[in-house]
Amino acid sequence: MAAASYLRTSSEAMNPVADRELSVKRRDFRASKIRLRDTWALGRVRSFMSDIPTDISHDQHAVRRQKLADMRAGGFDPFRANVTTTHFSQDAKALHVDGQDYATTVTVAGRLVTFRVQGGSSFVKIQDQQGTLQLYFRRDVLGEERYGVFKKSLDLGDIIGVTGALFKTKTGEITVRVDAFTLVAKALRPLPEKWHGLSDAEQVYRQRYLDLIVNAESRHRLMLRSKIVSQVRRFLEDRQFLEVETPVLQSVAGGAAARPFTTHHNTLGTDFVLRISLELYLKRMLVGGYDRVFEIGRNFRNEGVSRRHNPEFTMLEVYQAYSDYRGMMTLVQDLMRHLVRDVVKPTEAEGDGENAPRRPSMRIKHAASSEWIDFGAEWREVKYKDLIREITGDAQWFERSKAEKIAGVEKLGLSVNPAWEEFEITNEIFSKKIEPNLIQPTFVTHLPKELCPLAKITADDPTTIDVFELIIGGMEIAPAYSEQNDPDVQRAMFEAQAGEEKQNIDQDFLLALEHGMPPAGGMGIGIDRLCILLTGAESIRDVILYPQLRTKAES
Repeated sequence: MAAASYLRTSSEAMNPVADRELSVKRRDFRASKIRLRDTWALGRVRSFMSDIPTDISHDQHAVRRQKLADMRAGGFDPFRANVTTTHFSQDAKALHVDGQDYATTVTVAGRLVTFRVQGGSSFVKIQDQQGTLQLYFRRDVLGEERYGVFKKSLDLGDIIGVTGALFKTKTGEITVRVDAFTLVAKALRPLPEKWHGLSDAEQVYRQRYLDLIVNAESRHRLMLRSKIVSQVRRFLEDRQFLEVETPVLQSVAGGAAARPFTTHHNTLGTDFVLRISLELYLKRMLVGGYDRVFEIGRNFRNEGVSRRHNPEFTMLEVYQAYSDYRGMMTLVQDLMRHLVRDVVKPTEAEGDGENAPRRPSMRIKHAASSEWIDFGAEWREVKYKDLIREITGDAQWFERSKAEKIAGVEKLGLSVNPAWEEFEITNEIFSKKIEPNLIQPTFVTHLPKELCPLAKITADDPTTIDVFELIIGGMEIAPAYSEQNDPDVQRAMFEAQAGEEKQNIDQDFLLALEHGMPPAGGMGIGIDRLCILLTGAESIRDVILYPQLRTKAES
């Protein structure tokens, strides 16, 4: 029924009988709403619990739900409880002073990850953002009733808050003797069996929250990613770079050659693409007077998925007026060394044996090759053409005909499409035979101009551009350019790249250039690849919290 049917008319307002009838109608309406609400709620509960068998003795899900029901029947609902913590786990441990047991009281909270009951006392461990902390429950401290609640109501995976005093056990572990505890979230489903049950790769990515609970390596790696991104920001801000945000929805997919995702804005009646690059809007900022600017943001490319590629990925792009690609060399070298030294903080043993002292290092082990990458050593710089000449053994490679280049590629065990342009044929050698073997930090400079229309042409070689690709661990980490700021040259290079698809040229960007953009160095760093490198991960999926997956129905 519509609520409007119970509004008084002018005649009803003067009629006592009508008043009584209206009162009854309102009462019945409220009752019907309550019945509808209760029916809906009951239906939801039934749908949630429809998979719980009558015999719950071997069903942990059902047993835990029964414990929750018993607690609620007794007047306590953990999902309405909370706790005000004073410290994280490791901060709490740091407060303990040797020889002063029980002198410091803390309130901490976390998820139960180990549970060892020993009669009148029990040791458990909780896990929070910083790590694990041991708790000590005693019957003679808590009292019989509360200790019984602890033993009967709590399960692995539950989230609890406790208040108690710090002490050190006989084995040297700093522990909280629990004086009071509160259950603040009941885990209705058990954790993966014995911490080793989350072995299926698809489940790891699909249920990342479980991976973070039970897999310390994943937890550390993904927390390290957060610290890396934070330090990248701080590093640039300390050098007077300004962080900005540019549009994700764009009318033209500019700044790279990639297939975009498309969408439609209903109100504007306009088609948009999700950005494939941050570049062109950041260069507009140079035109607008932001001399040092950067953005860390998501790009989207509707292309393949691989160990190094995800359709949605995070990029850092940075632009500095009155600089060039060599200025970017200095910037990225300083940034990478800062991240290794101050964030990753690798160490090396001084001597043999497990107990040998360790010292700070600038070396990280490359996961795929097991080679140690030395970020503290001198970084190699080599021209693209020299690498091609070296691997082909042909000093005249770039003067050869297309047919001769195809034959040369085939000698290297590669196959190419005869319809490819000559620069594409040559670049197949670089991407398949050269790049994967550049493990130590290497600046590959002066690439063919056809590979990027956004950089300045090399003054003494009109076939190349003033750029570098920083290759580390066999993959591109950071391309950087001396940015093209001549609007006429930029237009010609865009048109040559676009061919017949002139509608894909960002005309507004060209208009901005005509107002004058200062000479600048620009650089992009794939944050996901950077994290693969610095954390020793094997796949891009291991450094992205929620990588793209097929839906369960499709997989």
